[in-house]
Amino acid sequence: MHETLAKLRQSDFPDITRQRVQILQANLGYLCNQTCVHCHVNAGPNRKELMSVANLDVLLQVLEKTGVKVLDLTGGAPEMHPKFRYLVEQASALGVKIIDRCNLTILSEPGYEGLADFLAQHRVEIVASLPCYSMDNVDSQRGKGVFGRSIDGLKELNALGYGQHDSGLTLNLVYNPQGPSLPPPQKGLEADYKRELKQHFNISFNQLFTITNMPIKRFGSMLISKGQFDEYMQLLKDSYLADNLEQLMCRELISVDWQGYLYDCDFNQQLGLPIGRAAKHRHLKDLLNTNFMGEDIHTADHCYGCTAGQGSSCGGAF
Repeated sequence: MHETLAKLRQSDFPDITRQRVQILQANLGYLCNQTCVHCHVNAGPNRKELMSVANLDVLLQVLEKTGVKVLDLTGGAPEMHPKFRYLVEQASALGVKIIDRCNLTILSEPGYEGLADFLAQHRVEIVASLPCYSMDNVDSQRGKGVFGRSIDGLKELNALGYGQHDSGLTLNLVYNPQGPSLPPPQKGLEADYKRELKQHFNISFNQLFTITNMPIKRFGSMLISKGQFDEYMQLLKDSYLADNLEQLMCRELISVDWQGYLYDCDFNQQLGLPIGRAAKHRHLKDLLNTNFMGEDIHTADHCYGCTAGQGSSCGGAF
């Protein structure tokens, strides 16, 4: 695999600082039941990295002490962590809003029966990957049969109330481009998704998030292999909009890796760039004593992916 950090480190991206932390985004590990081309964490079925129970408990201590009200769970497939349900139960008891970044096919994996019911019981917000409403496009990006299983997962969630008006059970979908291009306008694509999924499968959801592919890890390596890295990086820079700076997710989010170390965002985590340009990695335990507000955010050229065009974050376009 080609490393991309050397191509990103020398950057003229504007300086930005952290505001009050509202969201802890915790990567529970790289174990996943899928292997996707665009995956920026290189997740897959053979990965062994999983957050320790000790770090899960520190995470809960941080939520309780700091009053951070949103816990955003990522992976891999976060649900594959053996203590996923324990974490959700404990965080829910603290009154924390929980977001599960779900690939949908995990709902039909052997051994995960009842997962959808569990998520509904604890009113977990689901952000589900569905890179297209076309079977051919989804299966080419995520593997044969993934689209059908994703549709089945969405139907199961709908039956529990997810994505239904006034149910309080939020179901959002995520779109990533398949190649080195920016996502189309979010609102228009959301309308297309809602029309096609309703017409063909009677599926409802709340919002569509369009997310720009980052030139790092598996996707960045693919760009280098095809000789498209520099061209894609130039596209991101040419599409830069200064107005997007104020809405960057890193301003109010801290990312936690499976070992408990802290980063300014999930992408910096994968590049190994410590939070706030620190000389050494800081840990979850440090959040028990400081809030990091006002610190510089560690930036590099990949940050142009979040400010390009209509903007991009874990919550979609701005």
